[in-house]
Amino acid sequence: MNDSARYLKIVAWSDEDQCFIGQCPGVIGPCCHGDDEKAVYSELCEIVDEWLTLWKTDGKPLPPPTYGKGIVEKLAEVA
Repeated sequence: MNDSARYLKIVAWSDEDQCFIGQCPGVIGPCCHGDDEKAVYSELCEIVDEWLTLWKTDGKPLPPPTYGKGIVEKLAEVA
C-alpha cells in the first residue's frame, strides 16, 4: 500500500460552482475541480501523492492517516 492510500479522498458535486471538487482532509483542502468526476479524482490522487512526496523530501512527518478512522461512518451520520 502506498502512503496516499492511507488518506480519505473526497470528490463531491458543488451546486454553487456547478462542478466536482476534490479534497483530501488532513492533507489538502479543495484543490481541484472539473466536470468529470473520475478525472477530478485522478487529479486529486496525483496532488495528494505530490504533497506527501514534498513532506517526505523536506523531512517533515506525514499527517496522521484519515482512512479507516471511522470517517466514512461519521460522514454518513451527517448526510
